Amino acid sequence: MSVQDRKQRERAERERLIVATARELAEQQGWDAVTTRRLAERIEYSQPVLYSHFRGKREIIGAVALEGAAELAAAVRAAASGARTPRGRVAALARAYLAFAEANPAVYDAVFQLDTGLPFAHEDTPGPLKDAFAALQESLGEVAGDGVDPGLFTETFWASLHGLATLTRAGRLPPRDTGRRVELLVNRLAVL
Repeated sequence: MSVQDRKQRERAERERLIVATARELAEQQGWDAVTTRRLAERIEYSQPVLYSHFRGKREIIGAVALEGAAELAAAVRAAASGARTPRGRVAALARAYLAFAEANPAVYDAVFQLDTGLPFAHEDTPGPLKDAFAALQESLGEVAGDGVDPGLFTETFWASLHGLATLTRAGRLPPRDTGRRVELLVNRLAVL
């Protein structure tokens, strides 16, 4: 291995460490607790080293968002693949989405709530964000109904799931009824 290869590998490892540490700190204490100074202390590198990887907190949140979007896409696909019917896939997708949001609140916020500077719904949207949407559309497109644009249907269904996730987490909706809400959403919006 060349010196340059080793340096590139070490740089990638430092970057993964920064992102993992930011994510861990955010999940434990919230995004307000994530500062470049605290991250530098936790990873035992100087702040200039941190800034050699990311221009600031916003870019770090963006890196967490991209990682989280990839994980969400994988979770949704895995859940949907285990169902036998289109309606079953949509219900499994919805449950997986809500479970991801509940289990990873800081990551969920990074993907969908916080300013990351990442473009959504544009030509230059990063691959992991496009793939997360595609993972939803793969199952939702088949139940959109005749004459309904699958992308528009996916956006509407996703918005409904996002509302359920954020309102439940904020204590505005009682979590005990989440299953009934998913059933109602699937039964009312999924056309078969």
